[in-house]
Amino acid sequence: MPQRTMGEIIRDQKPLTLPPAATVSQACAAMYARKVGAVLVVNGEHHLLGIFTGRDAVRLLAEGADAKKTPVEAVMTKNPTTLGPKATAMEALLLLNDAGFRHLPVVEGGRVVGIVSRYDFRAKEQARFDDETGFMEMMR
Repeated sequence: MPQRTMGEIIRDQKPLTLPPAATVSQACAAMYARKVGAVLVVNGEHHLLGIFTGRDAVRLLAEGADAKKTPVEAVMTKNPTTLGPKATAMEALLLLNDAGFRHLPVVEGGRVVGIVSRYDFRAKEQARFDDETGFMEMMR
C-alpha cells in the first residue's frame, strides 16, 4: 500500500484557527460548533503560534480561571511540534504515539495548512502502525 502524505490527508481541509487574543470561551464555542478537539492559534499571516485543545480547557477550568476573560495564548501549547505536507501517514502516527499527542498541526513555510488526529488515518494505516510498533516491542 503506498503511503499517503499529510498533504493528501488534509487536501480539502479548512482547519479551525483563531487569533491569540480570542478567549477560551470563544475557542470552546468554535470547537463545539465545528465538532473538533483543537484550535490552531495563528497570527495575521497565518503563522502557527500555538495549539489549544480540550485538555487545555479542562485544565483552565480546574484551576478556576475565567474562560470568558482568559485569552487562548495564555493557556495554549506554544510552538507545538508539527509536520510538513510531505510527511507520511506512518511518520505522523509514530509522532502522535511517541509524544502522546492527539492533534498534529501540518505546517509549510511556517504557515498552517492543516491538522491531523489519529482518527484521520485509514484502518490499513492504523493496522500497519500497530504491526510495526508491535514488532519493535517484541525486539526489545
